[in-house]
Amino acid sequence: MQNLSHRNVNLGSLSIYFALFALVIAPLTANAQSAEEIGLQIATEARQKQYGFVNYTASLTMILRNKQGKESTRKVRLKVLEVEEDGDFSLFVFDQPRDVKGTAFLVHAHKFEPDEQWLYLPALKRVKRISSSKQSGSFMGSEFAYEDLGAVEVEKYTYTFLRDEPCGELQCAVLERVPVSADSGYSRHLVWYDREELRVQQVHFFDRRNAHLKTMALENYEKYLENYWQASKITMVNHLTGKSTDMLWSDLEFKTDLDESNFTQTAIKRIR
Repeated sequence: MQNLSHRNVNLGSLSIYFALFALVIAPLTANAQSAEEIGLQIATEARQKQYGFVNYTASLTMILRNKQGKESTRKVRLKVLEVEEDGDFSLFVFDQPRDVKGTAFLVHAHKFEPDEQWLYLPALKRVKRISSSKQSGSFMGSEFAYEDLGAVEVEKYTYTFLRDEPCGELQCAVLERVPVSADSGYSRHLVWYDREELRVQQVHFFDRRNAHLKTMALENYEKYLENYWQASKITMVNHLTGKSTDMLWSDLEFKTDLDESNFTQTAIKRIR
């Protein structure tokens, strides 16, 4: 009888121990986030930091470099309009060289639908719609694809947090970003966000065979209106062809008189 009683006491003690352990561990389990939830949270916070700019204009210099290092330069005007509850509108207008002068590229980005894109070719005097299945093509001979341009909306991807690691002098969160659209030319991206300001520092693009196709590096960030960060230099390197394109940003002006009428198919035909 004594042995049985002693056993009952031990079992009772164990029951109390496990009950207390469950009370301690339950809040920790409830608060634990999955890698997908952490990734989405980081991407969402980074995008929210970009809200409220209303509109802006900028001058771009594109330097196209072939495998041998030979360069060609293009001058571009950029106009961007923030659209509430949807993706932003972007308009690229080429001023140089002469053979592409007047060419315009219009993007209506969307959160839940494929982006709408149009290319105006002055020699033909017509606007050509770029279907979503063609947006993986090269943008005006550069290493940027059509789908690389315009606003990166959170809803177009799924996210997974992979790790934290140093990126230069900063500490970065590394996310895997997978396009929702089957028309994307990429199977996935790896994105480095710095922990300080959640600015994108680098993106690796993987093709549909999961080969590392391109790397985009963003450098020399400048702060505007005490809130908005923009990289002054964005470089896209194509590891398959050995070519690269630099996109240099300058002359940013915010909250101009732009409105939706500047971002229509009719408007881009009148651009000079």
